[in-house]
Amino acid sequence: MRRLIFVLIVGVAGLAVLLSLGAWQMQRMAWKQNILDTIETRVAAEPVALPIHPDPVADKYRPVRLIGEMASGELHVLVSMPMLGPGYRMIVPFVTDDGRRILVDRGFIRTVDKESARYTGQVEFLGNLHWPDETDGYTPPADTIKNIWYARDVEAMAAALKTLPIMVVLNDHPINGSSVIPMPIDTASIPNNHLQYAITWFSLAFLWAAMTAYFLWRSRQNRELT
Repeated sequence: MRRLIFVLIVGVAGLAVLLSLGAWQMQRMAWKQNILDTIETRVAAEPVALPIHPDPVADKYRPVRLIGEMASGELHVLVSMPMLGPGYRMIVPFVTDDGRRILVDRGFIRTVDKESARYTGQVEFLGNLHWPDETDGYTPPADTIKNIWYARDVEAMAAALKTLPIMVVLNDHPINGSSVIPMPIDTASIPNNHLQYAITWFSLAFLWAAMTAYFLWRSRQNRELT
């Protein structure tokens, strides 16, 4: 009897843990979907002029229209694009028509185009404000000699290019024939796999409950036979 009680306690406790993990993943799914909906809503809004003092929270993903000069100087962030392979995000300084110097993410260049000449000069384009959070304790420091960065760090890049810590990601490239491929902000690259995780935990909970019930049944049958 003590053995059956112990198995029952373990079975109920394990089932509770697995069900709670599944419920937590459902909550995470709703949380992530809310983030994706917020991004899509902000990205699809009408473009506005660049705010005087853009806020990293309130203005993140806000569409803006910029007029000014694409200045010289580039920072290259190591990335990879499907079907194209490894390359770099190109971050450049941009001087707005009101004299502010900011960062612009022009898009993707292939490794063979790293040293190619790029257009600089007057241009008008649409983009989205962004303060990407891509660095952590495992991010390697930038190789400033080879000009290879491993994440978009707005503060560090602004210091390197002597700009304000403001980044705009281009929606489309304004220069025809450019080797730069736009990498606009969207939600396609942001996974939301929490439903699959929840199904996995709930499936494990079902199997755990079935195994516990079977073990209790077999134990009872054996007791009756003895």
